[in-house]
Amino acid sequence: MKAYRFITNDDTSDFCHRVTEALSKGWELHGDPQYAFDEKHGVMRCGQAVVKESSETYSRDLKLGTL
Repeated sequence: MKAYRFITNDDTSDFCHRVTEALSKGWELHGDPQYAFDEKHGVMRCGQAVVKESSETYSRDLKLGTL
């Protein structure tokens, strides 16, 4: 199965650490990072899609971050 995650966070080093952690666990970048201004909270938000091949069988209950 090919797993897909979209990692999001405020535009801080935390976002970079979350993506780096996913990469260190075998996830691969999928597409370009996305940025948007959250007007309500006055901050920039970031997002990055990542994908990973897994031998797991898909289930809606599967915790993707644990792959």
